[in-house]
Amino acid sequence: MRIGELAERSGVSVRSLRYYEEQELLQSERSSSGQRHYAEHAVERVGLIQLLFAAGLSSKTIQALIPCTITGVSTDETKALLLAERDRIDRQMADLAAARARLDEIVDIAFDPTLPCAHQDSPEKVSAA
Repeated sequence: MRIGELAERSGVSVRSLRYYEEQELLQSERSSSGQRHYAEHAVERVGLIQLLFAAGLSSKTIQALIPCTITGVSTDETKALLLAERDRIDRQMADLAAARARLDEIVDIAFDPTLPCAHQDSPEKVSAA
């Protein structure tokens, strides 16, 4: 399939697909006229790449993990990399939970009718607070 069809079927822009190729996350064959042609499994590969990017992995990390997803064989290095990425995400989740808790405290203060903050209606008073 050509790049436009892959973009349509995977829901990813042509620009992103070119970037994936540039980062060696996706491969295509070139026709004699230079057009990219992708195998049928490229749709699934693009979905995996999108999932890994959404998880916060870098293209370099994804590139290191792609062979494992193709062969089904993981090395000690890929296992360590996966665990490190999971730990990184856990830390981010903890940081976000702490930020959310702090924001909840601020919301509670803002809406507490017994505090002066809840009675400020104008933007000037809010920004001065």
